[in-house]
Parts: sequence; structure tokens; C-alpha cells
Amino acid sequence: MTKTYKATGINLKAQALGETDRLVTILTREFGLIRVVAPGSRKHNSSLGGRSGVFVVNELLIAKGRSLDKITQAQTIKSYPGLAKDLVKLAASQYLAEIILHQALSEQPQEELYELLNEHLYRLEALPKREAFDVVAHLAHGVFHLLALAGLTPQVQICCLTGRSLRPDFTDPTWQVGFSIPTGGTICLGAWERLKKETKQMREQNSPHPHHSPATVKERPVNYQTVIHRQEIPVISSRLNATELAILQDLSQPQFIQDVATNDSWLSVEQILRHYTQYHFGCPIRSAALIDSYFAVNHDATV
Repeated sequence: MTKTYKATGINLKAQALGETDRLVTILTREFGLIRVVAPGSRKHNSSLGGRSGVFVVNELLIAKGRSLDKITQAQTIKSYPGLAKDLVKLAASQYLAEIILHQALSEQPQEELYELLNEHLYRLEALPKREAFDVVAHLAHGVFHLLALAGLTPQVQICCLTGRSLRPDFTDPTWQVGFSIPTGGTICLGAWERLKKETKQMREQNSPHPHHSPATVKERPVNYQTVIHRQEIPVISSRLNATELAILQDLSQPQFIQDVATNDSWLSVEQILRHYTQYHFGCPIRSAALIDSYFAVNHDATV
């Protein structure tokens, strides 16, 4: 007798399989990521045709198979048709889906991730068709929340070197703070410069002077050992102004705050989060190219 199971999930990816089927990757509440066949879904009159589309939420009845499980019944409970009507919204949604495809686990409940994705897709779809920068702002909010759920939240409230709080200085137009992807967050540039200087001095003090003769070096005592503990100098991946740091600090809040931001600032913040995400998940976000090309063409923006 065929074994079946029920699941509620949102389609993240669909690809052709054979002549009439689709292979669908679904984020489910109960079992995390699953890959199942939607048999006959590419036929013109198939009941699974629309139900196997991307960003459609279904209650599913799935039959176990030898290699791939198959959908036997699907009842749509939610869809996001507004996303497909706007290129930037669609690209942002695919961007979030790509991250989840690398983040979600299989054979384990993923209810929190499932709810978070649906929440951000709802917010994107509900945006009025105004400035496309609003979409980028909400995209950055979604990416930050996904990173937090994965335990990869970048440190943006304090300096990773000193542990001291960082407050954006809006009175100084030249004020900046560093952001280090390998270190995991923000770095006070003053502390970073001091560390570089101290490290350089330490290296000079402990390296043989070029004018010392071999005899001089041999005369040094050999009955003790000097142990020097050096702090690694973080790589500064980018530099943020006061507005950009304020945005990153606000993104950690559940509710969205957008009042201090400018359009260019949102593009910069998205870039920072994109590179941070790609570094930690070890893969490119292909949908980001659509975001880049849209703003390059339509807004003459350098991204």
C-alpha cells in the first residue's frame, strides 16, 4: 500500500522534469525542504499547473516514491500574484528564496523560517507601486531577519575590536565606520588604525635591525623566550557613513524603520548584506544581478 503524508509548504523553485512533469522544491512547515514531483503539471488542463508555480502555498498530500515523492493532491491556501507583476518585487522575492534554499534544513520542521518568508513576501507584495527603492529597503530587512534566524546576525551595535557602542554621528559629513565581513560586523576606524600602528611598531621592534652584524645577533641572551600575542588586523570590507550604520542598526528591529534613509544608502546597505550573506553561505545570490541591472538602467545608479 502506498505511503502518504501531509505537508503545508511554499514553492521556492520549479523545473521541468520529463515531458509533462515538474520537480518542485518546497519549504514546508513540517519537514523543511522537500523536492517532489508534480506529475502532469505542465499539461494545459492539469489541476497541478498553477499549484506548482513559485511562491504558491499549498496543503499537500504526497505519496512516497522510490527515488522521488509525488504530489497526489494540492489545495492552494495562499499565493502572491502581485510579485509577478513587478520586476523588482519578483527579483527581491527570488533573492530571499535563494537564501532560504541554502539555509533551510531537510527532514526537520522549519516553521519559523516558513512563517518568516511568508511575512516578508506579504510585505513586498503589499508595497504600493512607487519608488523601487522601497522594495530594496524591505529586501534588506528580510535578509537581515533571515541572517538572524540562521544565527549569523552581523554585529552592528558595537565595535568588534573594542566592544564599545557605536553611535552614528550625523553632525560630521565625513564620519565613517568600517564593516568587516570576516570579523562579523562593524569596526571603529580609529581603533583599527591604532591597532595597525601598534602591530607595525611591534614587528619593527622584534625584527633584526638591518645594520646588526651576525656577531651582534649571536651575542643576544638565549636563556629566555619572548612570547608575543598579536591581535589580528581585521580586513575592512567596506566603509559606512552615519546613515548607513543607522539603517543597519534599525534593521534588527521587528518593525520596519525607513525615515532616516536615502535611496543610495539603501543600495549600499543591500550590497553589504549581500556580500556578507554570500560569504557565510559560500554561494552567489544570482537574483541580485536583476536588482543591479534594474537600477543601473532605470535609475542610473552605480550598484
